[in-house]
Amino acid sequence: MNKGVLKSSMMLLITSAIWGFAFVAQRVGMNYVGAFTFNGVRFGLGAFSLVPLIIFYKENGKNKEKNRSFKSVFLSGLFTGLIVFLASSFQQVGLIGTTAGKAAFITGLYIVFVPIMGMFLKRRVGLNSWIGALIAVVGLYFLCVTSSFFISHSDLLELASAFFFAVQIILIDIFSKKFDTLKLAFFQFITCSVLSLITAVLFENITISGVLQAAIPILYGGIFSVGIAYTLQIVAQKNAEPTHAAIIMSMESVFAAIGGFLVLNEYLSLKAILGCALMLAGMIICQIRPREICRAKVEACKKR
Repeated sequence: MNKGVLKSSMMLLITSAIWGFAFVAQRVGMNYVGAFTFNGVRFGLGAFSLVPLIIFYKENGKNKEKNRSFKSVFLSGLFTGLIVFLASSFQQVGLIGTTAGKAAFITGLYIVFVPIMGMFLKRRVGLNSWIGALIAVVGLYFLCVTSSFFISHSDLLELASAFFFAVQIILIDIFSKKFDTLKLAFFQFITCSVLSLITAVLFENITISGVLQAAIPILYGGIFSVGIAYTLQIVAQKNAEPTHAAIIMSMESVFAAIGGFLVLNEYLSLKAILGCALMLAGMIICQIRPREICRAKVEACKKR
């Protein structure tokens, strides 16, 4: 594994950790504000947290985007922001009629959707990626599903959420190699924020006192979960294959379980621990590249 891929994998793991612990912040925050209000404010905060960085890089000539028009970056960010909004909205609405565990499991099925979409785009998916993805799905089931499993209308909404999260991963894989990372992230966040706030105005009761009471969860969700984590995802996917990225980011469920155990005093069963172990195994397997190992061994033998 070269240094670029290793660096990207570490960024994605940090991203999954931030997102995982964000589940705790979201659960606490939504005691005071609605789901769309929470998303609208945190994505807006995340967008504006990038403004100083965008200005800094522009003034210091570190912006590598030279031949791409503003319109292209804006439209790409607009499209990915729409996809993130759809994914998070289906997830939130689906949670109304299903358990959090089932929702986390079904949403996590983007692990499988990503390599399938990659095949349609004529991208080669290695056997190790398929094996790693399947092991991670089994681990996700053990971690998230605690009761009998049946499919309801809400579960189908969660499945739609998984599909759109997979689309977002594929789009980021394409756009991150073409456009300035910070600008792409900024327009994605702004789009999701505006759409969420419009939905909140139409369907939720927004109060200033509620937003102030949820200030700490919103700050974490905005600066860390959105501003830092989503931006890290875009940067990391420049050197990471979409399937590998999806498997690593699915570790957010593991960090969510750990966060629930540490902060919310939630029970972590032996089955859940086994699920965490399987997901970790899936992540490691997807990083193993037999051809590179064989090539390294051949080169080592030649040097003897």
